[in-house]
Formats: sequence, structure tokens, C-alpha cells
Amino acid sequence: MTNNGFFKRNRGLLFLFTVAFAIAASWKIGALAARTAKAADVSDFERISPFSAKSLWLVRQARAIIETYQVDAESKSVTEDQLVHGAIKGMVESWNDPYTRFVSPTQLKNEEIEMEGQYGGVGMYIGDRDGKVLVISPIEDTPAEKAGLKPMDQIVKVGDEVALGWDSQEVVKRLRGKPDTSVTIWIRRENEEELLKFDLMREIIKIKSVRFEMLSDDIGYLRVSQFKQKTDEEAEQALKDMMDQGAKGLVLDLRNNGGGLLNVCVNVASMFLDDGLVVGTRGRVEKSNEEYTADPSKYLTDMPMVVLINEGSASASEIVAGALADRKRAVTVGKKSFGKGSVQTLFNLTDGSGIYVTIARYHTPSGKIIDQVGLTPNIEVEGQMERDPVKDAQLQRAISELKKKMSTAMASRGSDQS
Repeated sequence: MTNNGFFKRNRGLLFLFTVAFAIAASWKIGALAARTAKAADVSDFERISPFSAKSLWLVRQARAIIETYQVDAESKSVTEDQLVHGAIKGMVESWNDPYTRFVSPTQLKNEEIEMEGQYGGVGMYIGDRDGKVLVISPIEDTPAEKAGLKPMDQIVKVGDEVALGWDSQEVVKRLRGKPDTSVTIWIRRENEEELLKFDLMREIIKIKSVRFEMLSDDIGYLRVSQFKQKTDEEAEQALKDMMDQGAKGLVLDLRNNGGGLLNVCVNVASMFLDDGLVVGTRGRVEKSNEEYTADPSKYLTDMPMVVLINEGSASASEIVAGALADRKRAVTVGKKSFGKGSVQTLFNLTDGSGIYVTIARYHTPSGKIIDQVGLTPNIEVEGQMERDPVKDAQLQRAISELKKKMSTAMASRGSDQS
């Protein structure tokens, strides 16, 4: 009994001793082999090994301990791929960049759905900041927008599970599901003492990225909610239609625009800029340093314009607003933008998984860095988007500023003609 008790109390030590003895023996054999092997063999191992032998030994220890002692390890099957993917994910997260992330083959396929412009969910852009998952912007006419979700709301709970410590991709996975099924989220909102509960019904999210109307006989309104594959074509047609209807001034509304495709937003900016820099990128390697200039063939008008932005304007929408403001092409009105101004490139791995890596940060034509900073509008106006234009304080201020610009432009043309 005494001996059995001793072994029970010390079986962990005995196991580690046994493993250590086996590894020590293998090291001894390996050392002997290394002394007799050609130098090229050792060099090849060092070239293909991602870590030192000491680090690999730590991983080996951790796996052996989990597989031996974890209470569900015997009944719960974990594949080699899952272990490797978990290790890569942890390694990538060590850089503390929420936009540099590992995606499994399944995740990668699912994320391709969003850029196609239709998916099942609740309809909002979310992102990571300071260890929190925040709503960047709800998408117009979706369950999230209709329920009253707002930019900068922090998602703290999804269903019965606390979301603290999750990244945005984990939250997205929980929010998506079959249409006509419900999901409950709990939000922490600035200046609210209690958490806010939202019961949302999932639906197929069909994203219409462009909307336009004439606000008066000579003022056009162009709303761009995101930059997806055909947004530039839709925006071009909308602008031409308004010009045909007599538009002499334009309000470009980029509020709650969570971003999208870089080439598309450059094309949209080119409709108002006949040449010159739209945005540049700066990174560590030469290939990351690029400049994107306006395409003269897409230029349409020099009419006076005002751009609306708010805390839900991010990424591609910040690029357009920053370019038009820096180039003195437009006045920006609203609230400070979100500040997501970095470039991610997908590096595909051989098993179908991938790593999105932040390779550069955007800068506006004047050299302003957007990432983690955001754009401060020329004219700051409190408020939020309203379905009734009369109640929309930011839109009304934009119209007022546009009328001033139109009056100045008209006076200038009259002076030139005289």
C-alpha cells in the first residue's frame, strides 16, 4: 500500500523522468549521429526547422503532458492538423496585431462569402481594438441597424457566452447562422451604466452599397455604405444620373462605411480627382511601399462637394475622405473616423489555410497616418445618421457648408467671365 501511494502521488514526476530519460537518450544518439554526419545535413535541419531544438523540446513536453493527463484527451480526438493550426495561431497572436491573423481552410472559404455581397447574419462590421471587439458600423437596412446598434458599441456577450478575450473573427462566426434564427448580443455602450441587450433575427444580408437622391434642384446626395466589387460602377452611374438632373453640388456620405476594396475606393476618388495621389502605403519591405494615383479616365466632375464621416467610417472610406480633404477637393463634416488604416495581405499556406499579415499602413496625400488615429473632420458636428434628413444634424450642416462652396464657386466663375 505504501509503495502504491508513493507511485500515485509521484506519477507525474515519474512520467516526466521517463520522458526526459528517453529524450536524453535520443539527444545522445542524435549528437553521435551529428558528429558523424556531413555538415550539410545539420545545415539542412537548421534551415527547415522553425525553432531551436530547445524550443521544439518544450512543445514536445507540452503535447505529452496534455495527451497523458488532460481528462478528455483519451476520448476527444485531436488531429495533427488541429495541433499545428493551434500552434500557428498562437504564434501569430504573439505580435499583438488584431489584423495579423491565422485562418484555417474552412475559415478562409467562409470569409470569401462576404466580398460576394450576400451572406447570412445580422449585418454589421466589427473590429478589434485594445483587446475589445467593437462594432465599426451597422449596415443599412439590416437587423443590426434596425435594432439600434451603433459604432463603437463593445460586444461583451453572444448568447450565453461571455465574449471577453475573443477576437472579431470568433464573434463573426457566432453571429452568422441560418436565416430566421435568432441570436442575442449584449453591448457595453459609452455613457450607459448597464449592458444593453439586443435580440436579433438573422437574415440573408444583401448589401446594396450605393444609394442616391436629389436633395434639391441643384444638390445631389450620394450614399456609399461600403466599397465592394461593383460599387465604383454603381457610384459612377448614380453621379451621372444626378448631373443629368441638374446637380451642381454633391454631398458624399461615407458615414458607417466600414471599408472594402482598395482599388474600388481609388476608382471612386478618381471621379473627383483628375490626377495626383489618392493614398500611399508604407511598410518594411520595398514591395509594401506603393502609391495609388487618380485615374484620369474616370474623372467626372469638379462640382463643389462635402464629405460626411463619423466613427463608423473606416479603412477604404477613410482613404477617400482623406484624399479629397488633403487635396482641397472637399470639406469633411461629422465626427472623427474609426482609424483602421492598415494593409493586410493574405499569404496562402500549402494546406489551404492562410495568414493575413499587416504589411503596411496607409497615409493620405499630405502624409497623415490613418491607422489607430483616424481622420478629424474639418467641421466637427455631433449627432448620428437619421432616416429623416431634416433630423440629421450632420447632413444639414453638410448641406449648409455645400451651399457656401457653391456660392463661392458661382461667384468665381462670374468673375472669370467678366
